[in-house]
Amino acid sequence: MKTRFSIVAILLLAVGMHAQVHISIPDSGSWSGQALSPYVGQTVVFDVPMVVCANANGNYVVSPWRRFQPESHGVMGSEEYNETVRINNSCMFSLSGVSGYHRCGEKIYNLKASVTSTSKLTMSGGTWRGNTRADLEKGIPDLGDYRLLVCGFNLENYYMTWGSMGADSYSEHQDQRAKVSKALAKINADIYGLVELQQGDEAIAEIVSDLNKNTVGRNYQYFHDLGSGTFQKVDFVYDVNKVEPVNTPVATDVEVQNRKKMVCFREKATGEKFIYSINHFKAMNSGGSDRRVNESQAVIKLYNSYRQNRSIMENDLLIMGDLNCYAFTDPILTFTEKNNMIDLHRAFHADSSYSYMFGGMASYIDHAISNETLRRQVTGMSAYHINSDEDDKYTYDKSSDLSMFRCSDHDPVLVGLKLDSTLSQPIVPYLNSLDILEKKDHQLVIQNAYEPGLRSFYAIYTVSGMLQEQQEITSLYHTVDLPQAPGVYLLYIYYKGTAYPRRIVVR
Repeated sequence: MKTRFSIVAILLLAVGMHAQVHISIPDSGSWSGQALSPYVGQTVVFDVPMVVCANANGNYVVSPWRRFQPESHGVMGSEEYNETVRINNSCMFSLSGVSGYHRCGEKIYNLKASVTSTSKLTMSGGTWRGNTRADLEKGIPDLGDYRLLVCGFNLENYYMTWGSMGADSYSEHQDQRAKVSKALAKINADIYGLVELQQGDEAIAEIVSDLNKNTVGRNYQYFHDLGSGTFQKVDFVYDVNKVEPVNTPVATDVEVQNRKKMVCFREKATGEKFIYSINHFKAMNSGGSDRRVNESQAVIKLYNSYRQNRSIMENDLLIMGDLNCYAFTDPILTFTEKNNMIDLHRAFHADSSYSYMFGGMASYIDHAISNETLRRQVTGMSAYHINSDEDDKYTYDKSSDLSMFRCSDHDPVLVGLKLDSTLSQPIVPYLNSLDILEKKDHQLVIQNAYEPGLRSFYAIYTVSGMLQEQQEITSLYHTVDLPQAPGVYLLYIYYKGTAYPRRIVVR
């Protein structure tokens, strides 16, 4: 008996010595990879999902949270900006041992990995979920109960001449054409604003021809080129069965030619109108931000002149396109802070929105901005992440992949509209002490999100997308207890079928 007990004891001790170490990571962004120092050379299991932040050429970088460009979250030097920088730098790992192809934004649940160093992991197990190609092939994001679907899309140099920019040969262009045409047909928008087209009509005519072949019940047309200009021109494509232009497009050549256009469309079914402005501002490396501020001001000036045309007489405005600047830089603040317009990315998705990847950080330079009157008629807005999360090796000139994925380096941005000029201003839920939270009671109050007979809720998520709390709102002034851990959180208020996101900082 004594011998048997000793053997059992030894076996139990051996099992205990080889038990898996589970790593729990706080969601505040304060955790550092240095905490793995005691486990170098061992195998661990992470109790929180890891997010793919970079995947170039099969070199994977993962983190407990998505990394975002700081100026997409706050003005440089602000608390929001500094907090995003801190979170970005707090924890990153290069991950080897990955089998198959995985996109940025995919999450690994229960990642099992050996710890090579405090910044390097080798994967040996885990479950991949979310943001896969299969997920995106199911259809575009939910944009609510819209009647018109509007798309803004930078096509990354869709040219009909070879060797300068875009395709290097006719064969390459045909591959580019196949990928772009599949993406546009999948979106199936009523109106497209397209960016980075070659001057003249040849490129846009080819795109429209493909759209009409690849969609059912559509009759797309385009506007003839407004004149000479740079190759990266912009243009509109629209389904004449759904809308008609009220007047010819107008343009402004401030800073750059032929890349800021607008036109008023009338919805045929209702007679409702709105003005659509599609733009491609100067690149970030083409002079300072002041040049793009000039472009923002030029768009506003053009709008104020155009809307007073006797045949237009319309206030509703939607500005889209590649503006080559982040949300909290001066060109965008010219629209939002100085002219009371609404950044639809933030209105619908708070800090989680993106359409572009650079340096392993997500951001959006492809904007959707409305004035206040049109905002009431927007049913939903989202980027369609068919490009930014893809490895660049799947572009038309680097692979034989002819799917719609990575047809451009920018994601298309989609806006759902239900035009109604008589729509009254809805009650919008808001928070007290949004920017400066009361440390005394660690609470905030949600106001105007309760109505007897209707159910409304709030939910609090970490920046890595983990649900912290969800409850029903039961009073006109509903008190919310904030998470105890300091950090950045996203609070969503669900009221009358719409989600209202807010960003909160717990100190």
